[in-house]
Amino acid sequence: MRFSLPELSGLDTHKFNETALSLFRYQHNACAPYRQYCDFLGVDAAQVKAPEGIPFLPVELFKTHDLRSGNYHPEAWFSSSSTGGSGQSRHAVERLNWYHQVSRACFEHFFGPVADHAFLCLLPSYLERSGSSLIAMLEAWVKETEARGSGFFLYNHEELFARLQECASEEKKVQLWGVTFALLDFTEKFRIPHVLKGLTVLETGGMKGRREEITRAALHQKLEEAFCLSHITSEYGMTELTSQAYALKEGLFRCPPWMKVLCVQTDDPLSPAPAGKTGRLCVIDFANAHSCAFLMSSDLGRVHADGSFEVLGRLDHSDLRGCNLMIS
Repeated sequence: MRFSLPELSGLDTHKFNETALSLFRYQHNACAPYRQYCDFLGVDAAQVKAPEGIPFLPVELFKTHDLRSGNYHPEAWFSSSSTGGSGQSRHAVERLNWYHQVSRACFEHFFGPVADHAFLCLLPSYLERSGSSLIAMLEAWVKETEARGSGFFLYNHEELFARLQECASEEKKVQLWGVTFALLDFTEKFRIPHVLKGLTVLETGGMKGRREEITRAALHQKLEEAFCLSHITSEYGMTELTSQAYALKEGLFRCPPWMKVLCVQTDDPLSPAPAGKTGRLCVIDFANAHSCAFLMSSDLGRVHADGSFEVLGRLDHSDLRGCNLMIS
């Protein structure tokens, strides 16, 4: 089952629900592990009449199962960092060009054309391994915008500091993308003495075992002070997804039209959590038509009535009922 970006971009609520049910039926037939998981839960696909009844597959199963919908040879495999020591998630990508189309459309939905920005990427833990979807996305954008000063930085913080000032002096739109621990390392060496016009600092989350975890609110406060900014931007993505959500400020993430985040109760993952209440975040991503579009993350969060969501932390030892059966 394939989509085009124009049809995904034009989804209203009714069409979104129709598409969700159609894709669920397709993937229930085309993805054997997902069908097996539905069977473990006792879900009869023929009786699912609304998106709320669609089972969400725990992302942990990407570590143990090949979750392809359909019979194809992937053009790429994306893999997670396996920081927690429980193994790597592996996500088969049918068409790499589709991933690039979707990730670009997600970005431009919130920030405007990629070509208008310079991308400074402080992502050492991602660059030091292979298979990162984030690096694949940003490599394409850096290559396209090299003339604007874009580039990757490992631990060369002095060069990054100079590049930031250079881009600001030329009044360019600059996005500094950084993994959490690397941004904090940078700010301990360099502090921006004044507002740099056009600068957006975008954190991708994750200490990757390099530092003690802190709340997003505490992180943003530190970064706002260090970069002389009124707010910090965040990206929400994962190996198992094709699309990304963004929080432009206040830690409230929003999705592109083909993606939706829901929340289920932590003590009963088959029951929705009330709007604004903390629970386990679940994602519908139609761009995952080649794998599984209905995923239960390991993130704790809240979803608000307007569809925006917050990420509050991660669940520990959070196997969903049935997940352990699939792994064994």
